[in-house]
Amino acid sequence: MTQIILVRHGQTPWNKDKIFRGSKDIPLNDQGQEEARLAGEWLKGETIHAVYTSPLSRSRDTALAIARHHGLQVTDLPGLSDLCYGDWEGLPLTEVKVKYADLYRQWETAPHTVRFPGGETLEELRSRAMAAVNEVVQRHPGQVVLLSAHRAVNKVLIAALIGLDNSHFWRIGQDTTAVNRFHLVGDVWHIMSINDACHLRGMQRGEYVDF
Repeated sequence: MTQIILVRHGQTPWNKDKIFRGSKDIPLNDQGQEEARLAGEWLKGETIHAVYTSPLSRSRDTALAIARHHGLQVTDLPGLSDLCYGDWEGLPLTEVKVKYADLYRQWETAPHTVRFPGGETLEELRSRAMAAVNEVVQRHPGQVVLLSAHRAVNKVLIAALIGLDNSHFWRIGQDTTAVNRFHLVGDVWHIMSINDACHLRGMQRGEYVDF
């Protein structure tokens, strides 16, 4: 039985300030580094055979904080890179809501129908992210593999693994360094946990923000 532990990266300054990240390589801030450290401590007693990450540093540094407890190398997996928001990248949410008002309303109400200007669709993201998962499963049959990725990547992967389409994007929560677990039984993925952030319970954190 192959097992996937899917983790979101820790907080970055652009998460905190609600600026669209996507393919921009924005590093963890101090809180994000602490979140990654706590995730590593939380998972250090578990058996993990391999660790893969989005090539972006916020994801890689989160993976490294976990992998160091297991003596494992971290391998880049480009299919796990964040959703490309195209022209929205680097813009604050407040500006996007004004400059791209109609498209943003569409993003809020029908995310599966949106193509970001100069960027991707959720279906394109889902296709490459699932291809990455399938590659990992072929490489590590019967093993436990940790994947470190991003909010949008995790949302579409979770939807895919539990049989939902991309219209359900906003119904899936992903805290920074959230831990999600899936077991592959035969050819069916079983959900074990979603958006587990127990390792952060000692931190001073605000209300959940889906950004």
